Amino acid sequence: MTEDTRSPPPSPRANDCKTTGTQVAETIAALKETIDGLTARVETLETKVETLNAENDRLRDRLDDQDDRLTVHDDRLSNHNDQLSNHNDQLSDHNDRLSDHNDHLTTQTITELDSRTEAIARKTDAIARKTAANKTRIEELQSRELEKGAHLRTDTVDPTTIAVPGDRLETLTKDDGHAYYRLPEQADPLDRRRPHRTTLTYGDLLPIQQLVRMDEDMLRSNASALPIRLAAKLWKARTDETIGDNPWKRGSASVREYVKASDLKHWIRRQERGVSDTYAKKLVSRTIDALLDLTKNRIAIRRKTERKNGLSYTERRIILPSDAEIPGETGRSQTTTGDRSKENTGIETCDRSSRGATDRTDTTGRSSRDTTDRSDSTDRSDSTDQSDATDRSDDTTRSAPETPGVHG
Repeated sequence: MTEDTRSPPPSPRANDCKTTGTQVAETIAALKETIDGLTARVETLETKVETLNAENDRLRDRLDDQDDRLTVHDDRLSNHNDQLSNHNDQLSDHNDRLSDHNDHLTTQTITELDSRTEAIARKTDAIARKTAANKTRIEELQSRELEKGAHLRTDTVDPTTIAVPGDRLETLTKDDGHAYYRLPEQADPLDRRRPHRTTLTYGDLLPIQQLVRMDEDMLRSNASALPIRLAAKLWKARTDETIGDNPWKRGSASVREYVKASDLKHWIRRQERGVSDTYAKKLVSRTIDALLDLTKNRIAIRRKTERKNGLSYTERRIILPSDAEIPGETGRSQTTTGDRSKENTGIETCDRSSRGATDRTDTTGRSSRDTTDRSDSTDRSDSTDQSDATDRSDDTTRSAPETPGVHG
């Protein structure tokens, strides 16, 4: 028999105790595991609590800082509010002062304007009375001048108020293009030789005429270029009879006056001492260009064939046409045949003499076309001479007047 067979069978109570011990052990193990889990969880919760406490402390500190900052901002806002209140009070005071000042200025301005208006009204009345008195005096002076035979511009005379003998004025237009009043059949006693010539204003003149009116110093300051000054002197020699050296010559029916390029070259060398013949030739072209520009193309350049010693050559001529409109020189053009009169609103001007009479009174002393031709031949022969002595002799020959009726 085996041992098991020999041992007695366990009792039911022993089995129950054994089963209960096993269950208790299992329960204890389960409780131990539960306790370990709870312990770990408690530790975790303690860690979280500590973290939350730290975060809470940090947030409390920040809250305290924010509270302090809010307190500071509140104080600053209170200060700003007080300052704004003060500024508002100051602005109100300033606005009141401006209103008072505006009222004062308005009252003062109205008073001053009233005073000035009254003063201006008094001055205006005085000026009107003085103007009326001056107008009366001027009309009286104009009436006396008209009675003496004067010619007065129409834009300066009031024909409705001026008192003249017969209450009648005559209108005429002179060569300057302006209309004048005069008593019927009354010549101008202040300009009997040229009754229809009037003095032009500076702005009505050509540029060349404006330069001619200048003296030497003013001409140099306004015209730095030598050809411009030579052009002005050349034009002045044509219009001023007191200038002895005049290279211009009387032309034909369609040409009032002209000057040859060779004569102009010699004239330039006489005007500008020390100028060589080559440079004088260049100055001739430049002077011609300046003359064209300053006269606004009132002159013309023509080429004419000349003969000398059996040879023909072409030479330039500066031509002033008879129909060229030169301010202040309308009546200077010469007629070739017969008498000519100008008409101004039905009133005849003084008659001009014939070509022969004009030639006898011309400052150049040429009495006839034959004399002019002889002088032209002499000028052509003189132009070939290169010396200044010959130039001076040629100048003397051209400028010296000839005896009327004597040729050669």
